[in-house]
Amino acid sequence: MNTKVVLLFCFLAAASARPDVPSHHDGYGYHAPAHPVSYHAPEKHEKGMPFNFDYAVKDHYKGLDFGHNSNSDGNLVTGEYRVLLPDGRTQIVTYTADHYKGYQAEVRYEGEAKYPEPKPYAPAPSYGHPAPAYGPPAPAYGAPEY
Repeated sequence: MNTKVVLLFCFLAAASARPDVPSHHDGYGYHAPAHPVSYHAPEKHEKGMPFNFDYAVKDHYKGLDFGHNSNSDGNLVTGEYRVLLPDGRTQIVTYTADHYKGYQAEVRYEGEAKYPEPKPYAPAPSYGHPAPAYGPPAPAYGAPEY
């Protein structure tokens, strides 16, 4: 009796999970549309959380100078970040970002690039073989006794 009930439930589960297949000659239920359809992303936009932050690092000893500040009202994010480049200039990026226009940045530089003076080529000094820094071994024991 239990076997019949289990088989009945298996049959009902298989029948309810089976998709309805239309009577097309290929046996598949999907056919390409007659005209091309382009995908458009949904226009739903959820407002973000407002924020405001900034940080800066300025270490003359190590030659570090950079920072970032940004704020948002939930829809539009505006900000700026800056970094001291190895050539001595400061790169400053001012940006805005929102759901409709995306990320838009303006990059500018302050200062003038300075490069070290090139040094003339000097061949590496040649070195000879090192002299030994040790002498002959000294006996660690005395003569044998008979």
